[in-house]
Amino acid sequence: MSTNSYQVSDSIKLEDVPTKQIVENAKSKLKKVRKKISKIQNTMYAHGKYSVLVCFQGMDTAGKDSLIREVFKTFNTRGINVHSFKQPSKLELQHDYLWRHYLALPQRGTFGIFNRTHYENVLVTRVHPEYILGENIPSIQNVEQVNDEFFNKRMEQINNFEKHLTENGTIIIKFFLNISKEEQKNRLLRRISFQEKNWKFSTADIKERKLWSKYMECYEDLLNKTSSNTSPWFVIPSDDKATSRLLVAETILKILSGYADIDEPVLDKKTLSELHSYKILLENE
Repeated sequence: MSTNSYQVSDSIKLEDVPTKQIVENAKSKLKKVRKKISKIQNTMYAHGKYSVLVCFQGMDTAGKDSLIREVFKTFNTRGINVHSFKQPSKLELQHDYLWRHYLALPQRGTFGIFNRTHYENVLVTRVHPEYILGENIPSIQNVEQVNDEFFNKRMEQINNFEKHLTENGTIIIKFFLNISKEEQKNRLLRRISFQEKNWKFSTADIKERKLWSKYMECYEDLLNKTSSNTSPWFVIPSDDKATSRLLVAETILKILSGYADIDEPVLDKKTLSELHSYKILLENE
C-alpha cells in the first residue's frame, strides 16, 4: 500500500483532506504488517544505533489509545515505551516546555511512542493562550503577548528540537489522526450510551468540541509549518479505525525498511571461529 499520499509535503487545507477510507480485510492485513515491524524492532534493539519516536496527535476520540495497542501489540516490551502527555505538572512548569519531552525520549535501539506530544504546546495552548501564563516565561506578562508571533517562534524551536534529534540517530514519524466532527459526535454518544464506555467520557470533551474550528485552524498551521523530509507528518483518515491502524503500520514499515544500514551486529572473528567448540562443550556437559 502506498503511503506517500498521506504525507504533508506541500501546503494542505484540512477541509480538503478526507477523513474516511476503508481498506478491505484491514484487520488481517495489520497482523502481517505489525509482525514485520516487530522483526525490525528486534534487529534495531540488537543494532543499537537508531531510536524511533512515533508521535500521535488527534482530536478527542480519534482512536490514539486503541491504535497504539493494536499496532504495537506484538512488540517486545523491552524495546518500547509509551508516554501520554497530560496537563503539565507543577514540577514540569518549573522547566521549559520541552523539558518533559526530552526526559521521555527513547534510547538507542528502542521505540518511544508519544500519545499526545510536544505539539500540545502549540495546539492546546494556542486555543487557550491563557495557559501559557502558567509557564512563568520572563518575556510574557499578559495573554495579549501570546500571539501568532509567539507560536511561530515556538514552532521554529520545535523544528530545531526535531532536527537535533534526527541528526543524532532518532527516526521521527508523526501522525495526525484525522476524524470528522460527525464521527467524533458518534463516538462521544457511544461513550455516554454504553456503561462499559462511560469511564472514557469527560465533560471537557464537550467543551473542547465547541472549539472544533479553532483546533482545526491550529492543526492545519502546525502541520504545514513543522513537516519535513526528516521529520514528516502523515494525515491519516481515521473515521474507520481498522483502516487507520493499517495505514499507520504500513507507513512505519515503509520508513523503517528504507534504512539499509540497520542490521544485527556480527560477532568478532575470534568469537565466531570458536562457536563450534563452545557448542561441543555445552553438548558434552
